[in-house]
Amino acid sequence: KASKRSRTSHIHSRCTTFPNKSMNVAGPIRSRPLPLSADGKDTGTSVGSSSSNDVDMYLDVPSFELSLDEFEEYALARLKVLRKIEEMKTRNLPPETFRTQLDASIKANLPSTQQKHKTKLDVASHFILRAAYCRTEDLRRWFLAQECRLFRHRLENLSRSSSTNNSGLREFLANNDFDLDPVSREEKERLSDKLQKVPGGPTSPGEFINTQYYRVPFVQALELVSRRECYVENGQAYVPLARIVSIVAAKFRVALSKSLALAAGVFGQVAHDEASRIGPLLKSMNSQYTGPGAPNAVMGTDGENALTAATVDALADQSMPLCMQQLHQGLKRDHKLKHQGRLQFGLFLKGAGMSLEEHALFFQREFTRIMTSEQFNKSYSYSIRHMHGKEGKRASYTPYNCMKIIFGNPPQSGVEHHGCPYKHFDDQNLSALLTKLKIGSVADRDVIMSHKKDGNFQLACAKHFEVSHPSATSVDGVNLDGVGNHPNAWFSASVSYHNAKNGGGASSSSIELKQGQGVAMAM
Repeated sequence: KASKRSRTSHIHSRCTTFPNKSMNVAGPIRSRPLPLSADGKDTGTSVGSSSSNDVDMYLDVPSFELSLDEFEEYALARLKVLRKIEEMKTRNLPPETFRTQLDASIKANLPSTQQKHKTKLDVASHFILRAAYCRTEDLRRWFLAQECRLFRHRLENLSRSSSTNNSGLREFLANNDFDLDPVSREEKERLSDKLQKVPGGPTSPGEFINTQYYRVPFVQALELVSRRECYVENGQAYVPLARIVSIVAAKFRVALSKSLALAAGVFGQVAHDEASRIGPLLKSMNSQYTGPGAPNAVMGTDGENALTAATVDALADQSMPLCMQQLHQGLKRDHKLKHQGRLQFGLFLKGAGMSLEEHALFFQREFTRIMTSEQFNKSYSYSIRHMHGKEGKRASYTPYNCMKIIFGNPPQSGVEHHGCPYKHFDDQNLSALLTKLKIGSVADRDVIMSHKKDGNFQLACAKHFEVSHPSATSVDGVNLDGVGNHPNAWFSASVSYHNAKNGGGASSSSIELKQGQGVAMAM
């Protein structure tokens, strides 16, 4: 296994939108080309299609070598950025805050001081994730949405950072062969009154004179038309250069959507051919946990694991999200959990830092209140070891994220305790639970219930965190990334919050987080 890790995976000019036979570990293998670009053609060997900063249409096939470690590292780096985009859209952040936080995420996860390496990281990570997310309609839809938002963000940054004549955007359009029909000076003068009346357009005669307009079919500018941000005449939309971003983004979406559909048709064969190398990585990529808390361990100042069978009860009340609190309370009350509950809660505990030994001890302590130790060992010990990668195929499973919990099998009322309370509890039961737990004020609980009724379950969970951790955004060392998207991120942020508030002591109510050493393979 170690020797395989040290070998390289070649990305050749005749590979597909995702790694195939020609992207291999032992050296190049000749194989048939598979469709890469939107038109199904092999487009060459250049790494990037634009020299304008890091904006790329991803139409050209990358050609360089990657080790398997780099293959996974690059993909996870980009995945963090895409999941950050999803999280911020869920939280409905103001545009300026969205841009600032996304810039910070890109800088943290896709950084480089050398443009050549930056291009390699950006392009390789895009194509690897394109491979991993082409398999199903849901995965394609998610990847398409996040990549389009990332592309638009970068293109808008390019437009804003350019000089007054948008030289950077002009260069990008020229490098990517965008065939736009410029409006002549005579036609521009003829339409000057109408063009200057468009909301948000040039505000002075001098600015209008220096603004380049393009004529495009109005069906390519529907977004601008819907917002009344362009002038339409005889089926043509007159668009200033600064607003060409919407049209370019629409073309990017169409091209990427087509490429994903083409890739989906051949993924099965490629994954089979690469079953012993990159196949498993691609199949599990969408399940990888990239946030804080997994496999981060919860540590005390004495260096020992603080999340143990002895401390988990106190931490459940203090720092666990509502879904995990319900599982914990169900376990304490019934002294057992059904299969789905054991998976959801067990993987959460593992991701939060509980060792295999402590995990087994904690479950055994509860289960043996209604059964013998022999019965527990016979029926449940194997599954706990399996979660930790000690049995079966020895994969190290990662904890469930919110989407998996929300869209998983609903719990049977009164018998099972897994699932998301905001999704699976009815309004009356959830309201009673929030009141019983004294979560926030009456107004806070009304906001949570409003999110629940609107189907915004993750926003309801994020609001729970907000009212339970006052001023968390201003507390040093509290990472709120993923709160509302992953139970372990919720737990990790809560632990950091209480640790900072209590002066960093190591106790059941004040513990520190150890930085993780990597990301485990997902289920």
